[in-house]
Amino acid sequence: MNNAQTAVPGFFDRERTIARPGFNRWLVPPAALAIHLCIGMAYGFSVFWLPLSRAIGITKAVDCAKDLGFFEQVFAANCDWKISMLGWMYTLFFVFLGSSAAIWGGWLEKAGPRKAGIVSAVCWCGGLVISALGVYLHQIWMLWLGSGVIGGIGLGLGYISPVSTLIKWFPDRRGMATGMAIMGFGGGAMIGAPLANKLMTYFATPTSVGVVETFLSLAVIYFVFMMAGALGYRVPAENWKPAGWTPPPKAKNSMITDNHVHLDVAWKTRQFWLVWGVLCLNVTAGIGILGMASPMLQEVFAGKLIGINATFNELTLEQKTAIAAVAAGFTGLLSLFNIAGRFVWASFSDKIGRKATYYTFFLLGFALYAAIPTMAQAGSLALFVAGFCIILSMYGGGFATVPAYLADMFGTKFVGAIHGRLLTAWSAAGVFGPVLVNYIREYQLDHGVARADAYTITMYILSGLLVLGFICNWLVTPVAEEHHMKPEEVLEEKKIADDTHQHFVEDVSALAVEVRHSWAVTFAWMAVWIPLGWGIWMTVQKTIILFK
Repeated sequence: MNNAQTAVPGFFDRERTIARPGFNRWLVPPAALAIHLCIGMAYGFSVFWLPLSRAIGITKAVDCAKDLGFFEQVFAANCDWKISMLGWMYTLFFVFLGSSAAIWGGWLEKAGPRKAGIVSAVCWCGGLVISALGVYLHQIWMLWLGSGVIGGIGLGLGYISPVSTLIKWFPDRRGMATGMAIMGFGGGAMIGAPLANKLMTYFATPTSVGVVETFLSLAVIYFVFMMAGALGYRVPAENWKPAGWTPPPKAKNSMITDNHVHLDVAWKTRQFWLVWGVLCLNVTAGIGILGMASPMLQEVFAGKLIGINATFNELTLEQKTAIAAVAAGFTGLLSLFNIAGRFVWASFSDKIGRKATYYTFFLLGFALYAAIPTMAQAGSLALFVAGFCIILSMYGGGFATVPAYLADMFGTKFVGAIHGRLLTAWSAAGVFGPVLVNYIREYQLDHGVARADAYTITMYILSGLLVLGFICNWLVTPVAEEHHMKPEEVLEEKKIADDTHQHFVEDVSALAVEVRHSWAVTFAWMAVWIPLGWGIWMTVQKTIILFK
């Protein structure tokens, strides 16, 4: 017997995470949520932009010399950063999320979710520490490197770390399982943003805006939660299935396969790139809406939001501040629907299928996007808000449904790695969506179009993108059998991954008998729902302003 066969796996290795008999699979979703709720703060990082834009001046920004070039400003330590420079961190987040998930997705499948979760915690929290040092030294490149690049890598690994595991634990409810975890990414900002605000207020002094201490505090808090989540991951034994569950009979031309497609083959198939297009187009439209929702509400309804008949340009500074508060409530409401949509739509996809779910996204989305200009012109605030809420629920639902879509077509063995490569669609959409919306808006305003009408063409273009998404989804067909791995290839992959069965339980069916009532399950869910509930309550308080 060679050394590879006799070597005892390390604590962080995949073999050490194989569940023992009686393990309750409902312990895995809160472990995934613990990680996603932390890295989801990437959505809420804009809470730091204003304080950081006056980190030197404290009460008022100290402008850089007008003749100072871009690269000189990057290294300048005696003048404040522009918000446009800080905003690059947001771009870096999602570029590196997609690229790191694509590059290291294959490694994750072999290393297991525990090791990936720990690396994610080190990168995300370590990035916050480097960013804190960057704020202290006033070097913006350290924020880009720390949170943007290193933190972005942590985002990618943390985002995909539970996908494959949850799909294997919940073969009977794939959509619901991934929806539970991925809703945490949408909810992370609801907890992190108000918490960061409170911390900055607490740490602020006459000589500091409190961001350094806030970054360090968040790094410690997030590290504890993410490590707990990573150590809580368990993977099921090979061929495990829930007690009493029998796979449904396979229908003719079914999108669900019982076989596996290798990562190196999957990304070369037509189906992979069609689903890539489906996700990219859905996210491009959604992220464009997400970025423009607040200014659009303010500019379209203007004085009507506070009960007066006036356009946006006719409002006083005080009135603009008042409608900004209403818009903040609107943004909070959209966050709630973004989160809820991830769970509700993904769970609904278990009933009607992934392809039908995306058909719903594109058809309903097309109707809503095309109708929003009419709603705006009619002055119907209730319909306008309702339309946006449904759109944002489908934006979140698209993220949560796509892992199950991939598992249905390509099997579960490499779904985490395949999902990682598919997330490059998110990176692309993160560029396309905001650029498309912002530049069209600026073009309209520069050519004399009223602010209230500056979004009409944009909405029609976004609805056109959804038509393209519908076509991509319509063209998706089951993966040809020639791409499926043969049984001997599956066995060879197990050897390469050192998946010897020496650590598996002999009677695999015994693992299906779960401990139904466990204090550990209650504690694990409370650990994630208490902070999430607090974040939801803070968001609801802001949302109430919208309806006053």
